[in-house]
Amino acid sequence: MTQKITKGIRISVTSNFEGVLQKHLLENYAFSYTITIENTGKSTVQLISRHWIIQDALNQMEEVTGDGVIGQQPVIEPGEQHTYSSGCLLRAPVGSMRGWYHMVNLENKTLFKVRIPPFQLSAQFCLN
Repeated sequence: MTQKITKGIRISVTSNFEGVLQKHLLENYAFSYTITIENTGKSTVQLISRHWIIQDALNQMEEVTGDGVIGQQPVIEPGEQHTYSSGCLLRAPVGSMRGWYHMVNLENKTLFKVRIPPFQLSAQFCLN
């Protein structure tokens, strides 16, 4: 598990290799990840958008941006958390993801960025 706290928001990430898929006659390596966003601060916050940087061992990079996470813009009260799972496909059996969430403090309406710590995506057969 990888964790990082930014401005009172703890991000915890776990990832798993799900298998090899054929897409457009090419092998793709499927990974899932689960993220828990925990509000350790004193104000209610809302996740507005996400920005991902996904890179594989072949040095192919993809950036993904969008509103919320999996179709939601969760409101997280102090002491509460929001957990979701998603996934990605890579051309190589090893890669990484990192990024950030844009959030808003609902009490004073300030926007802020929360870093998602870099985490590895690795197929088990590539590990020593």
